[in-house]
Amino acid sequence: MECKKNISEFFLMGLSSKQNIQVFCFMFFSFCYLTILSGNLLILISIRWSFLFNKPMYYFLSHLSSIDICYTSCVTPKLIGDMLVRRKTISYESCMLQVFAMHFFGMIEILILTTMAFDRCVAICRPLHYMVIMSRPRCHILMWVSWVGGAVHSFSQVFMLICLPFCGPNELDNYYCGIFPLLKVACTDTYITGVLVVANSGIVGLIIFVLLFGSYVVILFTLRNHSAEGRRKALSTCGSHITVVILFFGPSIFAYLRPPTTFPEDKIFALFYTIIAPMFNPLIYTLRNTEMKNAMKKVW
Repeated sequence: MECKKNISEFFLMGLSSKQNIQVFCFMFFSFCYLTILSGNLLILISIRWSFLFNKPMYYFLSHLSSIDICYTSCVTPKLIGDMLVRRKTISYESCMLQVFAMHFFGMIEILILTTMAFDRCVAICRPLHYMVIMSRPRCHILMWVSWVGGAVHSFSQVFMLICLPFCGPNELDNYYCGIFPLLKVACTDTYITGVLVVANSGIVGLIIFVLLFGSYVVILFTLRNHSAEGRRKALSTCGSHITVVILFFGPSIFAYLRPPTTFPEDKIFALFYTIIAPMFNPLIYTLRNTEMKNAMKKVW
């Protein structure tokens, strides 16, 4: 199929056109990005250079931290740089690459969160068989499945976009190349493509969220038979996971599980799963985790 396009770049409208707001956003998101890098690198190094790396939960957490860095780096540096210029543009090729990278790393993160929920479910519901079920070779397989799942998801999203005709206008009402803003400026009927995007992103995200919610219901039901100390420790760990899941899945489901159109609120909700969630993940996983605190003290 021949891909027809008459434009070579898109104009990003960004978060705001007011100069004072752009200056504030530049400082705020620069701080957020440095926090994301330092916090996730702190977790990554602390786990890799300590005994925690041999535990499945922290093995997955180290991968989650590295994916958080990659995921937010698809958007945040461009967002920060655009705050300093009046003309916010992105080439067609870079736009498609950004769509691919965001959905690639985003789906990997979703699958890692699902794997971490499965890990906690096995640890609490089948403690005697935990190390057999969650052996290191099996952990490697689960990670490879996450990467393959991310690739399948992102390739399918980009293939739906790459052959759409774009002939103008080429203004995207967002601070990055989102799928729905791109569908809005395409010079053809994109209803079917939009439905496929909702099915591929929104419904898949909702199904995974329901599975995650179900796993935590099973964990809470199983905890009734545990000691008070065991319940406290398990709830502390699961509470961190649930907080991260809600921060990431809530805005994501709103963004994709709806009719394929754009709303002014989209940019605000997108900030949660592209910047806010990756920034808070290190705090959520370390502040209430004694093992992480002890590992950090030994490594640093």
